[in-house]
Amino acid sequence: MGSMFGERVRISVFGESHGRSVGVVLDGLPSGIPLDLDEVAAFLLRRAPGRALHSTARREADVPEIQSGLYRGVTTGTPLCALIQNFNTHSEDYDDLRTKPRPSHADFTGSVRYGGFNDPRGGGHFSGRLTAPIAFAGAVCLQALQRKGIAVGAHALEIGGVRDAAFDAETVDAAFLRGLAGRGFPVVSEAAGVRMREAIEAARRDLDSVGGIVECAVAGVPAGVGDPIFGGLESRIGAIVLAIPAVKGVEFGDGFAMAARRGSENNDPIGIADGVVAPTTNHAGGIDGGISNGRPIVFRAVVKPTASIARTQRTLDLATGTEEALSIRGRHDPCIVPRAVPVVEAAAAIALLDAFVALGRY
Repeated sequence: MGSMFGERVRISVFGESHGRSVGVVLDGLPSGIPLDLDEVAAFLLRRAPGRALHSTARREADVPEIQSGLYRGVTTGTPLCALIQNFNTHSEDYDDLRTKPRPSHADFTGSVRYGGFNDPRGGGHFSGRLTAPIAFAGAVCLQALQRKGIAVGAHALEIGGVRDAAFDAETVDAAFLRGLAGRGFPVVSEAAGVRMREAIEAARRDLDSVGGIVECAVAGVPAGVGDPIFGGLESRIGAIVLAIPAVKGVEFGDGFAMAARRGSENNDPIGIADGVVAPTTNHAGGIDGGISNGRPIVFRAVVKPTASIARTQRTLDLATGTEEALSIRGRHDPCIVPRAVPVVEAAAAIALLDAFVALGRY
C-alpha cells in the first residue's frame, strides 16, 4: 500500500491537506516506552508552518491528539494512533487546479492515477502537510531509540547554492546531534544560515523558490543492524526519505563523489579502538552490505525548489485541452529545506527502529 511503511514497526499515514485532519497509526511499536509528549510537541513545532519568514503563511497548531496506544504516558504495544487537525485552510485558492495542474506537482499524475477523483485542495494526500504525521511517528521512534543510546540529527547542508559546514562523518556524536535541534535555523554555521536566509528571501521577492540538501547523521548504532539486499539500511532509509514530498535523491556516505575515486582511496580499513572493531574511516557512511558497521550513519537528501511559485507559468487545461497561463494562489514556502530537516530525522528514526525490532534487538 502506498501510504504504509515498515516491516515490524509499521506506519500508515492518512488524510488530506484541507480535510478535517491528517494522522498516522503506528503498529508494532514496542510496549513499555515512556513518551514525553512535550518533547513530541517541540519536535513537531520545528516542522510546523507559519513560524518564520522562509515558511508558508499557513499557520497550524499541529497538536497531536492521541486516540489509542498510550496509557498513563507509556506505550501499550497496541496500535498508537494520532490525529492532527487542519484549521487554517483556504480551499478556494485551489479551485482552478481541478482542471489546471501545477507544473512539477502531483496534480496531473494524481488525477490520472485516481481517475480525477483525487482531492486537489492544497495538494490533497500528496501535500507536504502529510509530513506532520510522519514527524509525529518519527518523534515517537526517536524517543524509543534514545533509550538505546541512539541520536539522530540533521541540518541544512545547502540552500540556494549556499553551503553549510558538513558533518564530520568520523566524529559526529550524539551530543552534537542533539544540540542541533535547539537552533532556530537548522545549520552548523550561523554565518551560513544568514546567507541561506538571504538567498531564500531573494527568491521570494523574485516570485520564485530555491531548493537544497539536508544532511542527516545517526550516532550510536552498533554494528550488525540491517539485512542484505532489499532489507538493507540504505534500502529502508532511502525508501522512506524518498517518500517525503520534494525529495528527489538520497546518497549515503561520500555518495556520488565515490565515482571519481579508486578503491584504494575509497575503502574504509578495519581496525580496533578501545576494544571495538570498526572501520577506521567512514567513506561508506556507516553501512556496508546494507548492515551497520558501527560508525556514524551519514546520508544526504536532495530537496527540489518548491513547485508552487508566484510567477505565472504555463499549463494545460485538462477540460478544454488548451494551454493556458497559470497564476498559483495559496500560501507556499519559498524554500522547503528548513522544515524538511526534522522530517528527514523522523524518517530515519522510523526506518531504524523498524530494523531494530525486526532483528529482535529492541
